[in-house]
Amino acid sequence: MLNRIKNSGFLKRLWETKFKIFTLSIALFLAFFVVALLYCVVTHTTLDAMWESITSAEILFAIRLSLITALISTMLCLIVAIPAAYALARYNFWGKSLINTILDMPLALPPLVAGVGLLIIFGATAFGDALAEAGIKFVFTPAGIVIAQFFVNLPFPLRVMRSSFESINPRYENVAQTLGCTNEQVFWRVALPMSKNGIIASAVITWCRGIGEFGAALMIAGATRMITETLPISLYLNMSCGDLHMAIAAATILIIISVVSIFIFEYFSRSASMF
Repeated sequence: MLNRIKNSGFLKRLWETKFKIFTLSIALFLAFFVVALLYCVVTHTTLDAMWESITSAEILFAIRLSLITALISTMLCLIVAIPAAYALARYNFWGKSLINTILDMPLALPPLVAGVGLLIIFGATAFGDALAEAGIKFVFTPAGIVIAQFFVNLPFPLRVMRSSFESINPRYENVAQTLGCTNEQVFWRVALPMSKNGIIASAVITWCRGIGEFGAALMIAGATRMITETLPISLYLNMSCGDLHMAIAAATILIIISVVSIFIFEYFSRSASMF
C-alpha cells in the first residue's frame, strides 16, 4: 500500500514536470520565432544602406508625420477614454454590456473596413461635405490619419483604463465623499492619481499602435509620398516600388519603437495591477 502511494506521487510529479517542459518549450519556440523574424528583417541590408535610407528626406518626413499624428490621436483617445472607462467601471446602468460590446468592436473590425467606413462618412455624406466647406478635411489629408488612428486604437486605452479603475478599491472614493468631496473631485483627486500607471500604459500602447496603423489610414488618407506618408505607408510604397533598403529602414524604425513601447507598457501595466 505504501509503495503504491509513493508510486502514485512519483507519477504525479513526473507528469507535472513533463507538462511544465511542454508548455515552456512552446513559449520558447514562439519567442525564438519572433526574434528570428525580426532579426531577418533588420539584417537584410547593410549598415551604410540603412543609414543612408534612414537619413533620407522621405524617411525623415515619414518619421515626423508618424510621431505627430500618433501623438495627437493618443491625446484624443485618452481625453475620451479616461472618463468613459471610469463610467463603465464605476456605474451600473441599463445597456452597459451593449455599450461595452460596441466600444470593443474596432478590436475585431478589420482596419480596412473601418477605413472604408471613415472614408464614406467624411467623403460621401452631407456631414463630410459640411466639414469640408468649413475647412476641416479628412480625406487624403494628414487629419485623416489622425481620425483613423483614433477610431482603430480607442478600445485599447478604454480596456486598460477600465481595468485600472476596477482594480482601485472603491473605499478610497467612498472615504473622500464622506469628507465632503463631490463626484468630480473624487475623480480628479482620488481616481486619476491612483490610476496614473494605467494612464501611462494606455498612452504608450495607444501611441505605439498609432505609429503602426496602416489599413484604416490607407483607406481615408491615401498613400501619397511626402504628404500622407507615415512609416507604415512608406514601407508599403517602397516595397511596391522594389526599394528594399528604404522599406527595411522604415521597418527597422517601427521595430525599435515597438520593442521600447512594449517594455514600457509591460512595466506600467504590471504596476497598475498591483493596486
